[in-house]
Amino acid sequence: MHYVASGSLSLGSLGLLRLFGASWSWSLAAGLGVYLGTGGWRYLYVAVRTAKRDINGLYVLLRVKLALWHHIRNRNTIPSIFAKTVAKHPDKPALVYEATGETWTFSQLDQISNAVAHWALSQGWTSGDVVALFMESRPLQVALWLGLAKVGVEAALINFNLRLDSLLHCVGVSASRAIVFGAELADAVSEVSSSLSESMVRFSTGDLRQDQMAALKCHPLDSILASAPRHPPPCTVSRGFNDRLFYIYTSGTTGLPKAAIVVHSRYYRIAAFGYHSFRMQPDDIIYDCLPLYHSAGNIMGVGQCLIHGITVVVKKKFSASRFWEDCIKHNCTVVQYIGEICRYLLSQPVRPSERQHRVRLAVGNGLRPSVWEAFMERFGVKQIGEFYGATECNCSIANMDGKVGACGFNSRILPNVYPIRLVKVNEETMELVRDKHGLCMPCQPGEPGLLVGKINQEDPLRRFDGYASQDATRKKIAYNVFKKNDSAYLSGDVLVMDELGYMYFRDRSGDTFRWKGENVSTTEVEGTLSSLLDQTDVAVFGVNVPGVEGKAGMAAIADSTGNFNCNTFLKEIQQALPPYARPIFLRISPCVDTTGTFKIQKTRLQREGYDPRLTTDQIYFLNSRAGCYELVTEDLYNAFEEGRISL
Repeated sequence: MHYVASGSLSLGSLGLLRLFGASWSWSLAAGLGVYLGTGGWRYLYVAVRTAKRDINGLYVLLRVKLALWHHIRNRNTIPSIFAKTVAKHPDKPALVYEATGETWTFSQLDQISNAVAHWALSQGWTSGDVVALFMESRPLQVALWLGLAKVGVEAALINFNLRLDSLLHCVGVSASRAIVFGAELADAVSEVSSSLSESMVRFSTGDLRQDQMAALKCHPLDSILASAPRHPPPCTVSRGFNDRLFYIYTSGTTGLPKAAIVVHSRYYRIAAFGYHSFRMQPDDIIYDCLPLYHSAGNIMGVGQCLIHGITVVVKKKFSASRFWEDCIKHNCTVVQYIGEICRYLLSQPVRPSERQHRVRLAVGNGLRPSVWEAFMERFGVKQIGEFYGATECNCSIANMDGKVGACGFNSRILPNVYPIRLVKVNEETMELVRDKHGLCMPCQPGEPGLLVGKINQEDPLRRFDGYASQDATRKKIAYNVFKKNDSAYLSGDVLVMDELGYMYFRDRSGDTFRWKGENVSTTEVEGTLSSLLDQTDVAVFGVNVPGVEGKAGMAAIADSTGNFNCNTFLKEIQQALPPYARPIFLRISPCVDTTGTFKIQKTRLQREGYDPRLTTDQIYFLNSRAGCYELVTEDLYNAFEEGRISL
């Protein structure tokens, strides 16, 4: 807004001088002087510094948007786009299963997905029905949801780490009519079998004994698909580009997972943005070690196969020790990461293979700035393609030019081309801060704010499709944000933008807490502590202490060896962190909970707090007077609860 005001004042000066008869040259010179004198020179500086980046970003945006409109106009779907990819590359490897070395060409993937479609029709499922898929990553999982989509049936991609109530919740919230599970998860299904609806048909894939199948009341899917027709299914349903494709669940870092709706256009948009933003090539080979129930693995990864004809190597589960050997074995040129994967790789012993690969690009999100350059330097990866964006959001951004630490950008010169914004919030309550007109207040560079995206359901880039739960959908929408009567998607994430428009992830909703009058960023403290502890897993969060204003910082630290030294740790954090950011409580655990997508899971840790009765882990308290960490006993805990010890 400051740049606009400077421009308006400059134009006003130009007009006034012309009115009094000054020459054009004098008027232009005076107008330029006023513009520069009122701060406009910063606008020129920003424009010069960011012009190349912004032009490239605009090119990618227009290219993807035009393609989206083309597919909408022609009523295309992901299966119909895939059919064109098959026609171009029928015999090219599409998916390689790293666990067995099995390779599926594009024609084979198409034929197996056709078999799935015929099987779905034989079950009597129709457009809009939902089938839950519960299995470890494998090419068949792609064939299943793709084949179901060919006849309008929607898949619910269930996290294979879920058990009991969480598993039942995810199956139930999608209203699935059937479930397909991998033999490796038979025990998990058995645990909830009696709670599943009697009408829910069950199918298994993989090796199960007859008695196990009988106990689980399931049918053998592999033999059914082997005898099913391989030709395209009859066109029984008309689906459009904005119709539902499948459900992907949120990671559940703050509670039970929500079933996010993924429509065909959203799948295309995420994959296409990744392809063009990071300059992928048709002859690339992608190493996809991420779970296929997640958008990073299934859309950003597998999407490049289905839409752009890139070969994708599917890894059943991430392995830090096998990562680079796998890349060499399959001649991979692109790898994917998420959450803490890059840090796990850095914590591995040095191996010759880590420099003998052909990988030029690493694509993902959640790479901490503290490990960014170390990862590139040690492993010889030339480009990091960091991006920000939840499965369901309409405010995704991408770091297209490799700015270290940034998760993306938005143009400072043409900010309305892509209508996203950082708005002021109360970082403790996450309530939006509004001006006297009731509108949200935009943040200035360097000021942390909530990322929001303006909603326009007619624009495939701006639409928000929400969740299976209408209540969950409503909670993510705010009104009167950019202007009166508009609506915007609330990301729930706090970011910071610098003067050039680069954005940096700061914290998830509710993670920032106040202590001693200061805002403590858990993400920043976690990064610092992890670096001090040789890339160890660390979870930082705030805990309530009776009679104390704000929240005291607590760090859960993974220590599998039992060698953690509180005194050494305290000396290091006194040098690395300001007093208000130093953890008051420590919890030393054999491991720290993570989600299936390698994000630190804090829900249980926050609930248990510093109560030693709720865990066998050792908990310590920073006694500032004694200058050391002390073990929290039950007596000491009671003293905190009764306010007999001050912090």
